[in-house]
Amino acid sequence: MPVGRGGRGAAERSPATKSEHGCEGKACAGRKLWSKLLPESRIIPMTVPPSNEMPNSAGASVAILLATFNGAAFLREQLESIERQTHRDWRIFWHDDGSADDTCAIIEAWGLRDRVTRVGVGAQRLGVLGSFMDLLRFVPAECDYIAFCDQDDVWQPEKLARACDWLRGCVAESALYCGRQTLVDSELKQIGLSAMPHRMPGFRNALVQNIAVGCTIVLNAQARREILQAPPPPEGSFHDWWSYLVVSGVGGMVLFDPQPEVLYRQHARNAVGAAAGLVTRGLRAWRRGRAEFLWHLADHIVLLANYRGLSAENAATMSKLTGFATASALLRWMMLWRAGLYRQSLAESIALYPWTAAPLHGGGARLARPEIGG
Repeated sequence: MPVGRGGRGAAERSPATKSEHGCEGKACAGRKLWSKLLPESRIIPMTVPPSNEMPNSAGASVAILLATFNGAAFLREQLESIERQTHRDWRIFWHDDGSADDTCAIIEAWGLRDRVTRVGVGAQRLGVLGSFMDLLRFVPAECDYIAFCDQDDVWQPEKLARACDWLRGCVAESALYCGRQTLVDSELKQIGLSAMPHRMPGFRNALVQNIAVGCTIVLNAQARREILQAPPPPEGSFHDWWSYLVVSGVGGMVLFDPQPEVLYRQHARNAVGAAAGLVTRGLRAWRRGRAEFLWHLADHIVLLANYRGLSAENAATMSKLTGFATASALLRWMMLWRAGLYRQSLAESIALYPWTAAPLHGGGARLARPEIGG
């Protein structure tokens, strides 16, 4: 079944069993305690619905949003994988951010160039976030679904068809589909699989963690409208994380597909890469430093605090985080606890609190960045 917040999957979930968790004794007792503290953190079974239970996506139009910058090395393989999609009703909306290599020439010479609309020719550099947000605004209103597309990945042939089927079967008005990825190196040799979420997608998770990787995201039309009606994302944020925040924040459904449909290429020029294991993710977070994470969190809180589009439940969560950006370390800890924010693994959720509350730079108790207004 699609894994998401609310909707048809929610009614079918059964209480977790020992065999689903694979835990017993003290470890299992710890998980049960954590689940009582944070109900949405309950481990959930991830199963793929049989294809004959899925609706037929035929006739659904898909806008593929492709942002490029000096991507000539891998772009042809991405275009070829789009060409192989079993879902045929698609059109690419493309923004190039000032490439100095053959990126533009590759697209102009592509055999399906007539299915590509170029957006923002000659415009100033927008960056990854700005490019995708600009493309979102340009999508025709009649498009049923919108797919983010990176320049250096490879899509499996069923990627679009599967996403459209899941979204068409979703009962929520606003919905975001995302999923697991097969991690590959620059030569497309498999490295592993991206991390599997163990807890419910939702706004209280989205505030402190992004599980919706951009190259897997497909939005329905209402989700696109919600994102464009929300405050613009803060500088330095990410289009995929912001999409997860807004769609979950307004009470939409976030569907996570455990079956990988994207070969997510890991190489030196990735704008953002993926980490497969808990230890790897922890080391990467440690190298980035706590300040970057806290700045993102504070920015998101400031921008969404007074957004009237939030559901009543999520607006109540935001009210518990008022003043987070300028709060003392101890008060930040208390705010996160009261708001019930959580990450996808038990270890990460536990580490979140000292990670967030400890003073910055060996003693600074307050977190404030000029551009978020303190």
